[in-house]
Amino acid sequence: MKSVRGLSRRSVRRRTGRVLVEGPQGVREAVRFAPERILDLYVTAEAAHRYADFVEPARAAGVFVHEVSDEVLAAMCDADTPQGTAAVVDWSAAELTPVLDAQPRLLVLLTHVRDPGNLGTVIRGADAAGADAVLISDASVDVTSPKVVRSTAGSLFHLPVVTGLDIEETLATLGAAGIRRLAADGTGESTMDESDLSGPHVWVMGNEAWGLEPGTQAACDEVVRVPIHGRAESLNLAMATTICLYASARQQRT
Repeated sequence: MKSVRGLSRRSVRRRTGRVLVEGPQGVREAVRFAPERILDLYVTAEAAHRYADFVEPARAAGVFVHEVSDEVLAAMCDADTPQGTAAVVDWSAAELTPVLDAQPRLLVLLTHVRDPGNLGTVIRGADAAGADAVLISDASVDVTSPKVVRSTAGSLFHLPVVTGLDIEETLATLGAAGIRRLAADGTGESTMDESDLSGPHVWVMGNEAWGLEPGTQAACDEVVRVPIHGRAESLNLAMATTICLYASARQQRT
């Protein structure tokens, strides 16, 4: 119990290379897409019956499945209501070079994102829009934190997530690889509906509070804004990112 609960601390996650996945959505996707990385799966008696669609395949794949009480599961988890199941999973961030070697067409680069819910929701939105990878700068929230992992709803196991990137160096590398760098900012002269999003490109998103640093914006090929037709002052980071990614997906699939 103590070793699993310890994964709520970043220092323990870094030392062990493990994350805690809580709730049926995340655990189901881990079983489907990364069963070889699951070290232990914990499930209550009721949940073992309710979620047999992934508990039994996990057993068949050789995953250690432990039946525990509601009280034990609650003591191990960070979430107030872990919904009957959790899993300890080996996790390591993807690398940028293999992502570029695969000739991606749609990427998102998050610069100094600080809110766990925003980061998790962006990863989930990028997955849904068909993005090839999510890139995250250094000085951002830890992608393995329990709240981020929960917010991804399992998308963390669907696409590469590259972390700890130097922004200036990454933008230069992306440019050299022929990927257009689009800074998403309200000062953009063109909107995402007016920009050509058919070729390979990366959306560069700023911090929730102050947006993009001037130097980061200047290093991009184009500054693009999300049109606001009503009276809203601005959009939440995760919402704006998802809108941009879907605009790209629409053009690329057309």
